[in-house]
Amino acid sequence: MNITLIALGSRGDVQPYVALGLGLRRAGHAVRLASHDTFRDLVTGAGLEFAPMRGNVQEVVNSPEMRAALASGNMLAINRVSARATQQGALLWAEDGLVAARDADLLVAGLGGLNVAQALSEKRRVPLVEAHVVPFHPTRAFPGAIFPPATARLGGWANRLSHVLTRQVMWQMFRAADTRARREVLGLPAAPLFGPRPLRSLPTLHGISPAVLPRPADWDASQHLTGSWLLPQEAWTPPPALEAFLNAGPPPVSIGFGSMTTPDPQATTRAVVAALARSGQRAVLLSGWGGLSAAEVPETVFVTDSVPHDWLFPRVAAVVHHGGAGTTAAGLAAGVPNIVVPFFGDQPFWGERVRQLGVGPAPVPRRALNDRTLADALTRAVTDTGMRDRAAALGARIRAEDGVARAAEVISGLSL
Repeated sequence: MNITLIALGSRGDVQPYVALGLGLRRAGHAVRLASHDTFRDLVTGAGLEFAPMRGNVQEVVNSPEMRAALASGNMLAINRVSARATQQGALLWAEDGLVAARDADLLVAGLGGLNVAQALSEKRRVPLVEAHVVPFHPTRAFPGAIFPPATARLGGWANRLSHVLTRQVMWQMFRAADTRARREVLGLPAAPLFGPRPLRSLPTLHGISPAVLPRPADWDASQHLTGSWLLPQEAWTPPPALEAFLNAGPPPVSIGFGSMTTPDPQATTRAVVAALARSGQRAVLLSGWGGLSAAEVPETVFVTDSVPHDWLFPRVAAVVHHGGAGTTAAGLAAGVPNIVVPFFGDQPFWGERVRQLGVGPAPVPRRALNDRTLADALTRAVTDTGMRDRAAALGARIRAEDGVARAAEVISGLSL
């Protein structure tokens, strides 16, 4: 089959689909991955065909409006900023998507590319497989990923309803932009009020480890929990300064918030450095898209823009991150305790899951992050023997899975 994957968003939103694309190519399919030009090297470096989708997510994330919204943690405010960016990008994505899907027999997309892919599926008359790295099908077992974890206290009915509402929140945010793209670019009528209808019913893939999130008993056979979609570890040589730092003392902790930004990176960095001093830890600080600053750090802290997670995480005592689905999967696969500092969206869901599994302390919400709260979490993560043992055992289970191969097997078995 000719398969086009559509993955929009930050690196954490894109990298799992690069891994999935590699698995599909190994299974004998021709694979094209459509994403922002920022990730061209990531895609082509993995040997996949790249199709550019215009737009710069980093510019949106670093805008004053989004920084303020992220700092507030208010999902409505975040959605408003995202909706405005979507209005600007939808026409371009429809145009670029038509090119990316020009000869496709099958489209594959997760949350980042789902709405675009649904319209393209209708236009090109090509079936679509939903492939998510967060749970995105109703269940009574746990709440929707963007709902507060406390929703579970209301019982199974509330959990199931929250999944329905999660899909509607994401669709309604995009609906006006989708209608315009359908009319002005694709020549299609507006989608129904509550969302597009699939061209045909196909299985849904969830690239999540069943060791992290057991398969809900009320999911039917069309819902597949395949295991995480992780890239094979690349042959990466660290800069000499980083290697020297790692060898100069006990294993440090890794701290980074990926694509998340803060209104005052210097203040966030000062809080992180003070927490390290209180807890007596060394650290590798991953500055990411503007959440941490390289200024005024002691010699016990090494600052770098980014390091491959699969190389760094197994070498540290604990991983502090924002709780994105991709980073959480990498952190848990490394077999070390995870400390989640959630900003918004599905991040509190993953932070709570880490706590429930006993492989990390209770999450430290971004608005509650200070030297004391982070120091307390760091101390627990590096001194709790049971937590370290559970994290190591969970990591071994995840690494023994082959979620990519399982997902490719499901897709290869489709009768189109």
